[in-house]
Amino acid sequence: MAQGQATKIKKKKKSVLKRAAQSEQRAEVNRANRTRVRTAIKKLRGAITAGDVTAAGNLLNPTLSAIDQAITKNVLHENTANRYKSRLTLALNGLKAKAAK
Repeated sequence: MAQGQATKIKKKKKSVLKRAAQSEQRAEVNRANRTRVRTAIKKLRGAITAGDVTAAGNLLNPTLSAIDQAITKNVLHENTANRYKSRLTLALNGLKAKAAK
């Protein structure tokens, strides 16, 4: 099913209708959480790419917090989130080392 399209409901049973409604609500919440994480990661990567150490340093904690929240809400798998956090932290540390030289 493409993103943003409603699920097709074949039966008109009360439980099927309720389950479909719950599914749509969960999808909306998950999409919002996923978007929040992706936006935070993009902002941090942009600051790292631009070479702005202070902005990247300020964005690191909120980004890691958003990733951790995505883990608790089952939007991201724990291993995937830990990989993101590790790579972002390494990139920031590399930027700091380059700026210190």
